Amino acid sequence: MREWRETDREPYAALNADAEVMRHFPSPLTAQQSGEMIDRMTAAWAQRGFGLWAVERVDTSEFIGFVGLAPPGWQAAFTPCVEVGWRLARQHWGHGFAPEAAFAALEWGFANVELPRDEIVSFATVANTNSHRVMQKIGMVRDVDNDFDHPLLPDWAGRRHVLYRIDRRRFAEHVAR
Repeated sequence: MREWRETDREPYAALNADAEVMRHFPSPLTAQQSGEMIDRMTAAWAQRGFGLWAVERVDTSEFIGFVGLAPPGWQAAFTPCVEVGWRLARQHWGHGFAPEAAFAALEWGFANVELPRDEIVSFATVANTNSHRVMQKIGMVRDVDNDFDHPLLPDWAGRRHVLYRIDRRRFAEHVAR
């Protein structure tokens, strides 16, 4: 996990243009939208001192996506909060990169971020079972009572989201296993 580079723009745009990668989002992103997202992610680090890292493979130094921490910019029953999230290029799915990097982001977040609550959350569409598995692998527990319709996407068929949580105590117990 590292800072964003100018050379990440093209592979990040390709990742966001992949319909399979973006299956659980309202639509793929254009190259311009992807570039604007990189700009926002870079600015978030400067403003908050945490954010979404670019991720590259250790063995090849190839850019493969992002993982990191961000506060949602909308209101829900569980906000304010900090979310751990990820998006990886499809050819890098199934190799354990998402759980490895997400776990490292949790570890870094609990040590370095002033959390609004002593927890970090994650959420995904109901149908995004791959992300659900990542959340479970890193020790998060589903909070069924706080599943929600995404407030920024009221008309989207995939608006229903599941919520997972992990607090500092549970994270420490998960690490000890």
